[in-house]
This record gives sequence, structure tokens and C-alpha cells, in this order.
Amino acid sequence: MKNLLFNLGLATLSTHELDAVTQSEWHLLYILNNLPEQIAANTFVVAHVPLFTIIFWLGFNENLKVRKWTRIIFSLFLIIHAGLHKALENHPLYTFNSLISKCLIFGAGLFGLLYLIALIWETYSTKTETQNFMN
Repeated sequence: MKNLLFNLGLATLSTHELDAVTQSEWHLLYILNNLPEQIAANTFVVAHVPLFTIIFWLGFNENLKVRKWTRIIFSLFLIIHAGLHKALENHPLYTFNSLISKCLIFGAGLFGLLYLIALIWETYSTKTETQNFMN
């Protein structure tokens, strides 16, 4: 279940980033919003290559500890990212008002939250099973 939730979070964020290109999200980002339009747009798109490479590499890493902590941090990011979008709703350049935009943004945040809940539940269940076994 945790793997599915992580993958759904990654998929919804990836799809949101496609939507972010159509919404010219770089207008809301510091540094990029001061660059000429074409440079800002290209930088926004190209910057996602190393970002997603790192997420895929670490999120599916063979080292279980690296994988676990990457997924925790990524899940927290999804929640924070949704919160940032909520905080920007009234910004004059904010255009993520469609149902699909909102579902992708807040859906990713929800999957991040559900992943963390599943992780906590699994950790608690494992400890309880171990304690019951020991008694």
C-alpha cells in the first residue's frame, strides 16, 4: 500500500508539473519571475530533469534506508507544496483554479499524507506484533 501511495504522489506531482507549464508557474517563482519569459520557461522545464532524476534515483534506491527517508521527505514536500499553493490562491498571477489543477495539487498532498499515515501504521503494527511475539 505504501508503494502505491508513493507512486500516486509521484504521478500526481509529475502531472501537476505538466499543468504548471500550461499555467506559466515560473511567474510565481522567485528568481525565475525576474528572467525574460523564454529563459524562465525553458529553465523551469529543464530544471525538472535533475529534480525528477534525483527523486526517482533516491525514491527507488536499493538502499532501504535511503529509499525510506527519501519517501518520507518527498511525502512531506507534497504536503508543503499543497500548502504553498493554498497560500498563493489569491495572488494575481495564480491560475491553478481549474478542477484538474486543484485535484492534482491537493491530490498529491493527500497522497503524501496517506503515505506518512501508512508508514506510521506499519511501524506501529510491526512494534505491536513484535511485542506480542516476545510476551
